Amino acid sequence: MPRNLLQDVIRVKKKVQNPDFKLRYTLDENKFLSSKNIINQASNKNKPKYKLWFVALISVVFLLFALSFLFARAKITVMPKTQNISLNQNLSAVKNGNDSNALSFDLVVISGEEEKTIQGGELKDVSVKARGTVVIYNNFSSSSQVLAKDTRLEGSNGKIYQIISKITVPGIKNGKPGSVEVSIYAALAGEEYNSAPLDFKILGFKGTSKYSKFYGRSKGDITEGLRGKYYQISNTQKATLNDELKTALSAKLFQKVTAQIPPGFILFKDAGFLNIDENNINNISPESSQTDGMIKVIMKGTFYGFLFDEKKLTKMIAENSIDQYDDSDIHIPDIKNLIFSLPDKEISFADVKNINFNLSGASQIVWNVDSSKLVNDLLGKRKKDFTQILSAYPNITSADVTFRPFWVRSFPDKEKNIKLIIEVY
Repeated sequence: MPRNLLQDVIRVKKKVQNPDFKLRYTLDENKFLSSKNIINQASNKNKPKYKLWFVALISVVFLLFALSFLFARAKITVMPKTQNISLNQNLSAVKNGNDSNALSFDLVVISGEEEKTIQGGELKDVSVKARGTVVIYNNFSSSSQVLAKDTRLEGSNGKIYQIISKITVPGIKNGKPGSVEVSIYAALAGEEYNSAPLDFKILGFKGTSKYSKFYGRSKGDITEGLRGKYYQISNTQKATLNDELKTALSAKLFQKVTAQIPPGFILFKDAGFLNIDENNINNISPESSQTDGMIKVIMKGTFYGFLFDEKKLTKMIAENSIDQYDDSDIHIPDIKNLIFSLPDKEISFADVKNINFNLSGASQIVWNVDSSKLVNDLLGKRKKDFTQILSAYPNITSADVTFRPFWVRSFPDKEKNIKLIIEVY
């Protein structure tokens, strides 16, 4: 084929790329792709870690939330129904009454003594009669026997003694002789009437069938009889000492009685009375007063207290103080602070069968709330049901509830996790 001479003369130049440029481009592109892959790989590598931490956080929150319900607590503050009263009521009570609707009382009796040693005054002739306590028995009949004050008793030592006060000796009951305790004093003064325990007969029954069936036995020694020159306290000292010892003895015996009161009974601080022996302040210790002028004065007495059933008494007060009282369960928190008084100051405690008394003072009647039932009614209930549940408790005027933790909206299902507080204003 013939050659084209023009082509031989004119050479067409082809566009040739710079090999270095191509290489750089290729390298840069590979570098770009390599970096992109690294970033993607790093991103893909970190994603599971972030997801793991997020899941762990949610799990912890859920666990804490679940545990909060497990350890949930509720505190309920209840304000019960109350009514203020100003009391001034005259009431009556029967000793050991069996009528469930009537108010009754029990008589508590306790004896004791208080002593004090003081410096005596002038040395004088002293004449004191011996004293003691005797239990007199009636084994004659089922009928009671009255013995007048100063009734004479003949002791087994041949000495004559007399009873301090009028008594009634109960009759035989269930085959056992009736008995009563009474204080006695010697017919004459002197140490010779002091004695260890004695047996007694009633001198006035001598020559009758009662003489052998009525008898007495002393409770402890007969003491304090003396005659001679002794240091004596003045009348002023005697009066002061009498008041001091009586106050101390009354307080001591009241405390002893209070410690022994059975649950559900009440002894007002003014419902206790101390009887002391006549001329009791003359008790003198001869062993000391004849030598150094020191006199030991001993006051012996018997404390009598009226015990009342607190629930029955509270109900009676409410019936007299509240219009249309519906027999609701109530109590008077400070009932012991009411003022008790007996119109009859000359009451014979040994023979008392019924009493009339007055109670006065400002106080408050509080309606009782069945705490255990309320807590059980709330177990597992929702907070929004609280008001409805309270509507079944007419003795409650208002109540507040708080939960722990604060987001809990239901009461715990265990009684120990609900705390109930009753506040009275």
